[in-house]
Amino acid sequence: MKKILVLLFSHLVAAAAGFAIGIYALPILTAPPAPTASEVRQAADTASFTGEFRRDLEDSDALHWGEGTVYVGPRSISLQGSIAPGPNYKLYLSPEFVETEKDFARLRSRMAQVGDVNTFENFIVTVPDSIDTSAFNTVIVWCEAFEQFITSAQYQ
Repeated sequence: MKKILVLLFSHLVAAAAGFAIGIYALPILTAPPAPTASEVRQAADTASFTGEFRRDLEDSDALHWGEGTVYVGPRSISLQGSIAPGPNYKLYLSPEFVETEKDFARLRSRMAQVGDVNTFENFIVTVPDSIDTSAFNTVIVWCEAFEQFITSAQYQ
């Protein structure tokens, strides 16, 4: 009986570890090619504002982080840098600086969802015509699947 319990426990642990690795790896494996540095520079040329994703934000940790320069223009938002891989990332604009999940929840009704972030090394997200980027001051990467703060940058 003891041997069966040990085997059952070890198999459950292995299955749980495999599931966790799969959740982490699947977005990496299915991500489209990232924009090149020259494509990001081209988008940056039209930017009105810049900000910095930093790893030292309050709710950033080893699995939820970003680093690099964010370029915010009227028609696109781009990153020259990287963010932690994960599923279902969305890019938001906020009227106030956000660095915690609690702040995100408090301000969500006043934010604008710009679009999907599908790459983890550099990205370019098209800004819908209905959004005025100058009406906000912070860009945020948020994981919708797990309601996790990934990173943010104040740009004005």
